[in-house]
Amino acid sequence: MRRRQQAPLPKRFGLDPARLRLPVEGEWATIRDHLVERLPRVEPARIDEMLRAGAIVDMDGPIALEQAYVPGGAVWFHRDLPDEVDVPFDIDIVHRDDTLLVIDKPHFLATIPRGSHIRQTALVRLRHDLDLPDLIPAHRLDRATAGLVLFVVDPARRGAYQTMFHRRAVRKEYEAIARHDPELELPRTIRSRIVKDKHVLAAYETDGEPNAETEVELVEHRDGLGRYRLRPHTGRTHQLRLHMNGLGVPILGDDFYPTLTDRPVHDFTRPLQLLAASLEFTDPVTGVARRFRTGRSLQAWHDPVGWAGPLPSDT
Repeated sequence: MRRRQQAPLPKRFGLDPARLRLPVEGEWATIRDHLVERLPRVEPARIDEMLRAGAIVDMDGPIALEQAYVPGGAVWFHRDLPDEVDVPFDIDIVHRDDTLLVIDKPHFLATIPRGSHIRQTALVRLRHDLDLPDLIPAHRLDRATAGLVLFVVDPARRGAYQTMFHRRAVRKEYEAIARHDPELELPRTIRSRIVKDKHVLAAYETDGEPNAETEVELVEHRDGLGRYRLRPHTGRTHQLRLHMNGLGVPILGDDFYPTLTDRPVHDFTRPLQLLAASLEFTDPVTGVARRFRTGRSLQAWHDPVGWAGPLPSDT
């Protein structure tokens, strides 16, 4: 197996530099000419600025503005980061050793960089704050969902823990708050086929062979609300949210189901009432049984008025 070249630039904000291979075939006179064509979303003036600043490099160092094209070579640089709204919530550490890091993620914080969320993600924050540049998540939680996420500290152990999740060898339990329907017969196991189309925000259920399975149990209810325990046996996109919506009791604060709404990125009110409450597995490296439990709770259950709050302003 061929080893990937080590980047000649250090991480920035916990992020690796972008790497671009230079095609063997092409008629570009300079590396700059290729970059202008290869990066159409970056203004040529910005590429020139980066070249003059020595911010685009190859294995021999900074690339000059008029440096000749090198077929088959590679260049590295850090992409310009978007302006981001700070997510004003802390990440709680549940467990840390030389191999694993388990966190209690707040609502509204994405697990990994994606789209307009880069620095304000759990991965980038943790790499920076804990000085763990090689940290990688073993699985993910939606930005809207709070609770437990397991990260791998030791790069040599990464595959063992990620594979554990892919093999569904982890027992996961969630809590959710939704409307209580006395006519709904629970507990039950929901099986359906869930599809997520590329470049479309919401997933959907459709006919066909089931690929998603969730156990749903009502733990308790009061004042028209129910507290539910959800045990997913698969990991499809938005599976729990879709299955609760399909039962007619969508999770409180869900901006996707049943209706997709456009929440401003700076609106931190009425968080989705879904919490990754526990992770349980046999450690694939040590063979030790591990169980982690969230320290968070869902606000709509103990403070429904405070959770609902005022409606966000349209201005």
